[in-house]
Amino acid sequence: MNGNSSILVGVAPEAVWVQVRGRGSFQNSSCLKAFATEMIQRGHREFVVDLEECPMMDSTFMGTLTGIALKLKNAGSGEIHVVNSNARNQELMSGLGLDQILRVGDCPQARQLPASTDRLVTGDLEKRATNRTMLDAHEALCRADAANVSKFKDVLDFLRQDLGVTSTPINGGGASR
Repeated sequence: MNGNSSILVGVAPEAVWVQVRGRGSFQNSSCLKAFATEMIQRGHREFVVDLEECPMMDSTFMGTLTGIALKLKNAGSGEIHVVNSNARNQELMSGLGLDQILRVGDCPQARQLPASTDRLVTGDLEKRATNRTMLDAHEALCRADAANVSKFKDVLDFLRQDLGVTSTPINGGGASR
């Protein structure tokens, strides 16, 4: 993971809390995805992602958040609340239609911080694992909003070719609230 970037996590009574410190990027997306998957498997359905100390997110990171939101939707309930987002991150999310699948703004669950937090740790992932995370994230962005298919077509084609996987149909159109 980038030395200037970290993710703190904890579980509060009302929600799983995630604080991004530094840039949200492909470098820390795999550890976030693994952590969220484990929390969903344990029955947690509400996530608060605090971006107060996150100046910028790349498409892989936003796609990872989207993928988590889609997992919650498939589980039948739950949401990701994004709080303390700066104007640039709000613009990025809105530009990809993510304000339709992520709850951006204040939320009651964000007021109950966990008693303790842990730092997510990642080692250097092999290129194939990183590319798989990137492909999953970009496919999630396209499932969330069909307009993203044209934005990420070249990225998807490159990653699929690099991984040797065939194109999977993407049903964009997003989530409704």
